[in-house]
Amino acid sequence: MSEVLVECRGLSKSYVSAAESLRVLDGLDLDVEAGSRVAITGASGCGKSTFLSILGGLDRATGGSIRVGEWRLDEVQERDLTEYRASAVGFVFQFHYLLKDFTALENVALPAFMRGARKAEAYERAAELLADMGLSSRLEHLPAKLSGGERQRAAIARALVNRPSLVLADEPTGNLDAQSSASVRELLFGLAGRYGTTLVLVTHDRELAAGADLRYTLEGGRLSKT
Repeated sequence: MSEVLVECRGLSKSYVSAAESLRVLDGLDLDVEAGSRVAITGASGCGKSTFLSILGGLDRATGGSIRVGEWRLDEVQERDLTEYRASAVGFVFQFHYLLKDFTALENVALPAFMRGARKAEAYERAAELLADMGLSSRLEHLPAKLSGGERQRAAIARALVNRPSLVLADEPTGNLDAQSSASVRELLFGLAGRYGTTLVLVTHDRELAAGADLRYTLEGGRLSKT
């Protein structure tokens, strides 16, 4: 049997204000096997991005348990979440968030520097990943000199530089044309085979979701297989 990398049980998330209480996740359960590719779809505002933020340690659940590898995110101290985000998980968002004054190589190497990697080691790893993304001729280009698809491929390389066990992608093709979307889709779904990385993505794009091993719909705060 494959190892279960992600295990969520009874996950809940509520937002409370003086006027109302909004329950976004309501007893959500999910198992994700290591090396698998999981897609989550659902209507706008249903909680997809909220769930991904909790899974990535960017937000906290209101209740329930959540484990990623050896990390118990419902129990870990806030100060340790920084190490979790740096070492165990990589993020790919709809917008690339590349630093405009840094080259593609510098952008990809930066998370490795922040974890204490030596300069030569960080640049070597970044260059290898950018080459894998088809960007070996773009290492010294600033983001403004890259196409939308190239910027997103650089963002995928950046997500991988610290060798995470889990990559989370939030609408990763939302800003791309059809050709660039196809290229990014191929790269994302090849991560497990090439890097041993597990992928969980949320998307409105049913064509993108169709390439996943498992597909879920988030509705009423819970996941159901589709």
